[in-house]
Amino acid sequence: MANKQLGFYIDLSGCSGCKACQIACRDKNDTNLGVLWRRVYEIGGGSWHEQGDALIDGTFSYFVSSACSHCTDPACIPVCPTRAITKRAEDGVVIIDQSKCIGCRYCEWACPYGAPQFNAATGTMSKCDFCQDFLAEGKDPACVSACQMRVLHYGDIEELRAQYGTTGAIFPFPDPSITQPNTTFTPHRDSVPSDDRSAQIMNPEEV
Repeated sequence: MANKQLGFYIDLSGCSGCKACQIACRDKNDTNLGVLWRRVYEIGGGSWHEQGDALIDGTFSYFVSSACSHCTDPACIPVCPTRAITKRAEDGVVIIDQSKCIGCRYCEWACPYGAPQFNAATGTMSKCDFCQDFLAEGKDPACVSACQMRVLHYGDIEELRAQYGTTGAIFPFPDPSITQPNTTFTPHRDSVPSDDRSAQIMNPEEV
């Protein structure tokens, strides 16, 4: 049991989809092309429909920024054959020991969020480590510092939930009961639940 559990809070009502968090993460970690530890999903759905003589707009859209949620019950840890993935006791951050990782990709397949990603240059898996080097220096994670709209925050997840609520079942993510992700949201007015099939990812080639 972690002494505390770090997590993210994202106010989806104010996210503009600028991708500054995504760019800052890639710049800080110098990840290869196609490897995104933080991704911004563009979600859309609905349709126009006639109502009498009027044409009614029933479409919706919103953005969701996502990285590893450093889950309370991570699906990646039990499937790792070399025990390269661990959860730090002091803050609950899930990390990959590159010296033990063999790049089998089992963690990638197990994670419902697609957080672990294969690094072809090293032949190992990689993912968000909560900018642990920045945290050690008393700095904010790169993605948080870069957020132009100031809607991405981090801290003890219990404190974040006490302040902002416990909403987690937002499309395109699965039911949070599966891995208990440590991310909470303020929904956008157009946000739909995890199981709402009227929504779709509009930028699949990017994420």
